[in-house]
Amino acid sequence: MERKISVDWDQARASLDSRGFVRIPSVLPEKQCLDICDLYQEETLFRSTINMQRYRFGMGEYKYFGYPLPALIQSLREEFFEPLVPLANEWMNRLGVDTRYPSRLPEFLSLCHSKGQKRPTPLVLRYEGGGYNTLHQDIYGEIFFPFQVVFILTQPGRDYEGGELVFVEQLPRAQSRAEVVIPQQGDAVIFTTNFRPVKGSKGYYRAKMKHGVSPVKQGLRYTMGIIFHDAS
Repeated sequence: MERKISVDWDQARASLDSRGFVRIPSVLPEKQCLDICDLYQEETLFRSTINMQRYRFGMGEYKYFGYPLPALIQSLREEFFEPLVPLANEWMNRLGVDTRYPSRLPEFLSLCHSKGQKRPTPLVLRYEGGGYNTLHQDIYGEIFFPFQVVFILTQPGRDYEGGELVFVEQLPRAQSRAEVVIPQQGDAVIFTTNFRPVKGSKGYYRAKMKHGVSPVKQGLRYTMGIIFHDAS
């Protein structure tokens, strides 16, 4: 990347810990956002294309990058991984899970590959008017990292209407809690891939979280997702 990302990681980790997500403004300049959108037309960069309606995931399309990843996507994947490892390990410790994540992405990917998870998971998603994404989790095998990142590549209110990010936390023996986030072009949103530890009267328990995208009313919405674990 041409510049290092300026993030208050202590504050970001605190928000992730308490809410399960955090929005980081202005991570990518507009030009880089548009450059990533342009990559969507370069078929040789991608290993597969998914029609969401076909699989009842929603309505829209997304494409998974193949290896080697474009330089910008590779840099973002590495740069976001390392500051998230301490919290990932703390979460496992609170929940009594033996898993400990290595400090660097290449070592983590080696663990994925040792379990047969060798397909890259960073992707670009494209929604036209009427497009949406049902609530889901991005788990691709036995090995997974507790966090992932979405980057907003087009501007809400200018390039599209609607298309808000939706997070739903499923609380045991209680109603689910939903939050809606409207990030701007260039923003990154980090959120939990599967669950977060929540303190209860008898210690910590797992509160599962799913994410989705509300219907795009009009326009064209592009985002890029960076998932740290590879797929089987």
